[in-house]
Amino acid sequence: MRFYFCFKNTFFIWFFISLFLVSCESRNKSNKTAINSSNNLALDSTEMIIEQQPIGIAANQLNQYFPLLKDKNFAVVANQTSMVYYTHKYAVRESATGTKTDTIHLVDLLKLRFAKQIKTVFAPEHGFRGKADAGEYVKNGVDSKTNLPIISLYGNNKKPKPNQLKDIDVVLFDIQDVGVRFYTYISTLHYVMEACAEANIPVIVLDRPNPNAHYVDGPMLELEHKSFVGMHPVPLVYGMTIGEYAQMINGENWLKNNIKCDLTVIPLLNYTHQSPYVLPIKPSPNLPNAKSINLYPSLAFFEGTNVSCGRGTEMQFQIYGSPFLDNKYNSFVFTPMPNFGAKHPKHNGVACFGKDLRNHNNLNALNLDWLIEAYVATADNSIFFNPFFTKLAGTKKLQLQIEQKYTFREIRKDWLRDLDAFKKVRNKYLIYE
Repeated sequence: MRFYFCFKNTFFIWFFISLFLVSCESRNKSNKTAINSSNNLALDSTEMIIEQQPIGIAANQLNQYFPLLKDKNFAVVANQTSMVYYTHKYAVRESATGTKTDTIHLVDLLKLRFAKQIKTVFAPEHGFRGKADAGEYVKNGVDSKTNLPIISLYGNNKKPKPNQLKDIDVVLFDIQDVGVRFYTYISTLHYVMEACAEANIPVIVLDRPNPNAHYVDGPMLELEHKSFVGMHPVPLVYGMTIGEYAQMINGENWLKNNIKCDLTVIPLLNYTHQSPYVLPIKPSPNLPNAKSINLYPSLAFFEGTNVSCGRGTEMQFQIYGSPFLDNKYNSFVFTPMPNFGAKHPKHNGVACFGKDLRNHNNLNALNLDWLIEAYVATADNSIFFNPFFTKLAGTKKLQLQIEQKYTFREIRKDWLRDLDAFKKVRNKYLIYE
């Protein structure tokens, strides 16, 4: 399977875009960019050929959503994953050309095509360019590349305010999700839909694959434990794309006062829930690769304990350990230190003993064996859990079961009825097999 990465040729992209902007300004014309019948972009005299990958992401389907933005003032909810993939020709030598594969950020592309209509960028946790720590306060500001105002939807302003949506006709949402309830982008989606429903503003969701869509598992959230890391009565791993999830938010009346959002989902092409998909861009600073994303649903429970899951290393969510685990049975050692994405990691500068899971087989279900083993191996069990654990689990019952020495098999058996009931609800909103 072919995937395209955004780590190369960025200088060429911005050189090319700069030439285009200068050309437009010198001719005193706006909106020079046009869509042709093949879903490509003509930028001045050069054509960007929008790449149709084996799985067609919605952001690449310009002819599906550009018409919905025509003559509209709009805002975009986006982060560093909101990329469009394209190819273009370049000169190799006289009378000879080659082809390059590249990326352009959705907001940068929309700024070229709809310069006067794109008004605001809303940024989720980790910020617009994805550089903030988990839970770090993200300030409002101005994007240096586009001069567009950036409004943070994290911290005290998780839901767009009415004045922030003033004169906005439509909101475009394009963020890569990883399919886990406590990953906060689905909470951001909820609040965007709710604010737009209250203001009678349509929302367009550009769908992206869910790398953890191949299974449904975990404890169901109980509404008394609702928080920004779990807003809806769904299991920990829900097996839906973000577009399907948006339909469920609407259909199950989860928005305040049972209001409905005017929702359009631009679907994926050539996709099923079993389609393997390696994310070409890190969805957040501490999910650096496919292995971390696969292990994340199982290892992130450690965030609610005294065990580190690798923040402050280059192996985030692929290892775990703590100073309190017996090094006789936990021979892997690491020392968390401040780094990009973890300015103040748990057990900063202290040796942690645990396990290295980088070579573990990919999971097709949740695994709590590591969590239970770590609890049993901690000499003083009373210091193992912290209050955040219940928010992550969405229920108090899981902690009690672990403290009462339940096996993982016994714990999972307790989930089955809820999982079966959820799958019946989930089926109503699925777009893909």
